[in-house]
Amino acid sequence: MEHTGDLGKILGVTLNDDKTVAYLQFIMKVEEFSCTAEALLHFLRGEGIKYGIQEDIVNSFAINPKEYFFSRTPIAIGIESVQGENGKIRYAVSFDDETKKPAESEDGTVDYKDITRLNNVRRGQLIAELVPPVPGRPGTAVTGDTIAAKEGKAARFKIGKNVVLNPEQTALYAAIDGLVTQTDKDKLNVFPIYEINGNVDYSTGNIDFVGTVVVRGNVLTGFKITAAGDIRVIGGVEGAELYADGSIEISGGIIGYNKGIVKAGHQVKSSFIQDGNVVAGEDVIVSQSIMHSNIRAGKDVVCSGSKGLIVGGSIQAGERVTARIIGNPMSTTTSIEVGVLPELRNELQELRQNVKDIHVNLDKTEKALSLLDQLASFGKLTPDKVAMRSKLGLTKKSQTQEINDMKERMLDIEKALEETGKARVDVLKMIYGGSKIVIGRYTKYIKEPISRMSFYYSEGDISMSAYV
Repeated sequence: MEHTGDLGKILGVTLNDDKTVAYLQFIMKVEEFSCTAEALLHFLRGEGIKYGIQEDIVNSFAINPKEYFFSRTPIAIGIESVQGENGKIRYAVSFDDETKKPAESEDGTVDYKDITRLNNVRRGQLIAELVPPVPGRPGTAVTGDTIAAKEGKAARFKIGKNVVLNPEQTALYAAIDGLVTQTDKDKLNVFPIYEINGNVDYSTGNIDFVGTVVVRGNVLTGFKITAAGDIRVIGGVEGAELYADGSIEISGGIIGYNKGIVKAGHQVKSSFIQDGNVVAGEDVIVSQSIMHSNIRAGKDVVCSGSKGLIVGGSIQAGERVTARIIGNPMSTTTSIEVGVLPELRNELQELRQNVKDIHVNLDKTEKALSLLDQLASFGKLTPDKVAMRSKLGLTKKSQTQEINDMKERMLDIEKALEETGKARVDVLKMIYGGSKIVIGRYTKYIKEPISRMSFYYSEGDISMSAYV
């Protein structure tokens, strides 16, 4: 029974999905079967197996084929490709909460005048550097074909105000003394600091500052602070208006009297929010409670401290809401909505329009360039035309880059809008009747108290499972 042509009737070869393993098995049990190692190798090559053949198994198969009657045996093993790793940004300054705590002295008193709690940097100080991507390693299939590997994508700095790049564009430094601040879309900036050693009231008036504002007292009803960086308030905020491109942190909490607004490009952190209006590009993080307030967050609303209570009002979050307790035994109406990103939908429409507009301009640039290229081929370029040609070349390059950046952002947004999968509400302790949960287009009214539960979208409805 030695004929390799016959082997195909008795033995079969199957491959796994990525063709990195070939399995040999009997498709017909022939008691007196025998074959030499050479014949088996010849058969395997005839089946297209060219790489990673396990010689020792081929030999032991030839010696005792019966051992292999009832199994699928890996007879050839290729090399799996290794996916590349994306590059990342390594920060030399910390955006961690721990570093933002005021300095505490020996006797336990806290000196709020000590500004070590801010990410202060000196001019020329390193802020962040790029970690290059790790290239992928291609693999080899048992058929001898190369298996392509996904390459890691390079990270890119999002450059804001008062920062400079090194010539290699791999490190970012502060151009002035000030405070490192991340604003909308993770742009890195350094802003100067403006401190008020008391309340924002009639004695100070409204504040509009190109950097970061630190208030060591309260912000009273009717007053307004606008900052290009962060706003830090050591006291409380009443029915005032606070607008920051970076983050807003309020140690003493917000009592908004349903007036005013606290709006940040990045995060809003507060010990509590009562009768307030709060909008954050990313997260709203509250340590104690959110009562009868309107909250909108691009990503998460987190209220999971020891009290961790959300009662009344309306909470909207792009991704998730986490709280210990939602609602109360008196069934106060409390609305929790996740997976809502109205800003993103608007931005997507704007981007589509902008890409169209820039394409029109790019078209004009390219027509003008090809005209100049024609003139150049006849040697008819005057010096001012030469200058114009190089200027148009730069314009084309920047327009193309702009279109690519916008397209990348559009892809990111489209992905985010698809991912209702991330949208969820986590109840760490109890959610009461009178609460309603909205995920995307679906609504669930809570009738009875439910403890320790996660709510998420699944197969056309809101599902729930025990919170872990």
